[in-house]
Amino acid sequence: MTQTIARTRPAAVILTANAEARIAHLMGQAPQGAIGVKLSTPRRGCSGLAYSVDYVTEEAKFDEKIETPGGVFYIDGASVLYLIGSTMDWVEDDFTAGFVFANPNAKGSCGCGESFTV
Repeated sequence: MTQTIARTRPAAVILTANAEARIAHLMGQAPQGAIGVKLSTPRRGCSGLAYSVDYVTEEAKFDEKIETPGGVFYIDGASVLYLIGSTMDWVEDDFTAGFVFANPNAKGSCGCGESFTV
């Protein structure tokens, strides 16, 4: 008799506690119909790809879904390969606030840090 063992696959992106707290904050003030927050990597900027975090109103078939204590976090299915092994953090200081990414797949980025290449 063959036994099948189900293994959970690790998430493509690791969320820090600060990132999870920010997702909870965003979901607390989400517009009507939002079911989560979604990370994607649209083509833009001088290096080619950028990080984009937006509300999402419906689940797409190939999106990766990560349950967090404060709400659901999605990763765009077409962006997963660019993001595997990344860590997403939320950083605030006296002058700026935003999500910050440590992406081992990024081979370079533009001078302003808004876009990256793989």
